[in-house]
Amino acid sequence: MMWFDGGWGWGWGWGAWLVMAVMMVLVWALIIAGIVALIRYLTGSHRSDPSGPSPSSAEPGWGSRRAEDLLAERFARGEIDEGEYKRRLMLLREHR
Repeated sequence: MMWFDGGWGWGWGWGAWLVMAVMMVLVWALIIAGIVALIRYLTGSHRSDPSGPSPSSAEPGWGSRRAEDLLAERFARGEIDEGEYKRRLMLLREHR
């Protein structure tokens, strides 16, 4: 929308400067985000789970094996004792 601004001709006034400033920030943010995404894609750091392969339907029991691995890690760190480890391992293997 344009209006006569009293001697300076037809113009948008100060609102246009604010809109242009916001748009410039958004344009630069999109450019920077695009560059970062491109770099991440090209370097291979775009994977969602860097800890290992995801489970597939060809691997039955993948979840229970992962649970057993986590349980073994907790036992190795000393978070649970041997009795607790054996009890939980037995429960996991029963529910396969």
